[in-house]
Formats: sequence, C-alpha cells, structure tokens
Amino acid sequence: MIRSFLIVGLGSFLGGGVRFLLTRAVSHYVSHPFPAGTFVVNMLGCLAMGAICACFERGHVMHPDVRLFLTVGVCGGFTTFSTFMNENLQLLKGEQMLWLALYAACSLLLGLLAVWGGYALVR
Repeated sequence: MIRSFLIVGLGSFLGGGVRFLLTRAVSHYVSHPFPAGTFVVNMLGCLAMGAICACFERGHVMHPDVRLFLTVGVCGGFTTFSTFMNENLQLLKGEQMLWLALYAACSLLLGLLAVWGGYALVR
C-alpha cells in the first residue's frame, strides 16, 4: 500500500506541475473569458488517459505499477477530468446507459452545487 501511495504521489506531483505550466502558457496567449488553459489540459488528459488504458487493455504491455503511475498519478494530477471521462467511457462500453447518464448528470449538477455551496459557506 505504501509503495502504491508513493507511486501515485510522484505521478500526481509531476502531473500537477505540468498542468500548472501548461495552463499558464495557454492562458498567456489567449485573453478571453473562456478558460482555454483548463480546457486544453482536460482534453490532453483525456487523450492521454484513453491511450494509456487502451495500451493496457491490449495486453500486458505495461507493468501495473506503470499504469498506476500514469493513470491515477500523472493523469490524475494533470486533470481529474480525464479519470471522470474514462469512468464514463467504461460505463458506455459496458452498455450501462442509466448509470452513465446518472453519473454524468449528478457529477455536473451536484459538483456545481457543491462549489456554489462552498462559496456560500465562506461568504
């Protein structure tokens, strides 16, 4: 458990650092209200998550520790959106449409309400 924790922690550190740098770089060149930096990071994270998971599903092309480092660690630190989208894809692939709709809708709506609630609590 400690080993997995350290693997994920190192990956998260690297993913979060790259997210910070990339978001700032994109935001430097784009000056409008659309959060382009976050959008680019989320889309790249989803692309990376899909590629990594596809590689792992094709066969044992990578050690489970490497998968943990890249998916939960790097991609998770880079953007949790990629994990969220991968979970939605797994529900779609499993033809679990009700759970897909419920998970996606509740995540968006309740997540927005939770952020609003956090702001309201502090005000």
